[in-house]
Amino acid sequence: MPALAYVAVGSNLGDRQAMLARAQARLETHPRISVRRVSSIYETDPVGFLAQGRFLNAVWELETELAPDVLLGALLSVEKDLGRERNVKNGPRVIDLDLLAYDDFISDRPKLILPHPRLHERYFVLKPLSELNPEWVHPHLHRTVQELLSEVSCH
Repeated sequence: MPALAYVAVGSNLGDRQAMLARAQARLETHPRISVRRVSSIYETDPVGFLAQGRFLNAVWELETELAPDVLLGALLSVEKDLGRERNVKNGPRVIDLDLLAYDDFISDRPKLILPHPRLHERYFVLKPLSELNPEWVHPHLHRTVQELLSEVSCH
């Protein structure tokens, strides 16, 4: 049975909108990934490393038969193919694809932490995720996306 996964997407270099579209198109060509729904796109300030341009952010709902670690590998492959370089932690990037959640799966392995460890702290993730599934319950915190969103600052 296919799993439901949520992916946060972002870009703050080059033609940001085109990069999000290219990443989505790449995922849609994968035979075992279906992009079911996409949130609105939000323009947000950077978090962490502040000396960089603003981001375009969204969340995508995927349906997949891939195991969580294989899905993560597919996301990383799309990033690499589209020119993502990892030079500065939280630095500028042409594309960022973060696996937020995979059904109610919980993992604390170093290469696969699910749900995403900072999902509940980030307005730029919670706001678009709330469009797609406001009643999704964080499996560690036992709170809905809507509840988590009401507790974070939009900055």
